[in-house]
Amino acid sequence: MSIAKGMLKAGLFEKKDITITRAPSQSLDDLIDLGVNATYDNAAAVLNADYIILAVQPRQAMNILKGIKDVLNPHRQIFISVVSGLSFEEIESLIGKDFVIIRIMPNTAISICESMTCLCSNRPSSDEFNEVKTIFDKLGMTLVIDEKMMAAATVLASCGTAFMLRYMRAAAQGGIQIGFHASEAQLIVSQVAKGAAALLLENGMHPEQEIDKVTTPMGVTIKGLNEMEHNGLSSAVIKGIVHSFSEMGNIK
Repeated sequence: MSIAKGMLKAGLFEKKDITITRAPSQSLDDLIDLGVNATYDNAAAVLNADYIILAVQPRQAMNILKGIKDVLNPHRQIFISVVSGLSFEEIESLIGKDFVIIRIMPNTAISICESMTCLCSNRPSSDEFNEVKTIFDKLGMTLVIDEKMMAAATVLASCGTAFMLRYMRAAAQGGIQIGFHASEAQLIVSQVAKGAAALLLENGMHPEQEIDKVTTPMGVTIKGLNEMEHNGLSSAVIKGIVHSFSEMGNIK
């Protein structure tokens, strides 16, 4: 749903051109409220689609592919997978090798066109891949990677949203303790995070170069940074990312 919201926000497609399916156990009400087509019938949904985006949990993916493979057409459809751990080889084993298949790993900020989306394809030089990349370029930033890096991209780009938000939540809690109301602390932290990210993206500098600009001898900034490091900030973040990556092998 986040991808659909981003596509609508970016003006890439009209509501009538988007169809989203769900399992029969889930409600379609919020999709209907969004104004897109909603159905429980996967085969009917993909029959006349130009782009097919598979965005489900890994354990659901193979059964869904088995259910739609007979109505797919490699000559007019592009297959896009958002499924962690599902390789080109596994997808091709069910739908065939004639498809241009593109694996993507966005994050939930795609709903507001601010995603970091990593992409790879079984045919990276194809016009179809460039076509899909152009779409996702309008939904944030994109990076073309090798398929072997998709697990790492899942952790850093997708899980990374939660990791960043957890830091921001902690910073806001600290702000409350030193005197701000909760809403004020959250506003300050959110804008500070946005500004810090923009500095790196706009200037292309290493984080330490920007940190050096605001750390003065015996100042409060360096004292705060050192206290965080003494308590394992960088180590905890690195360990969390590496642990999540190690767990990717268990996702099937």
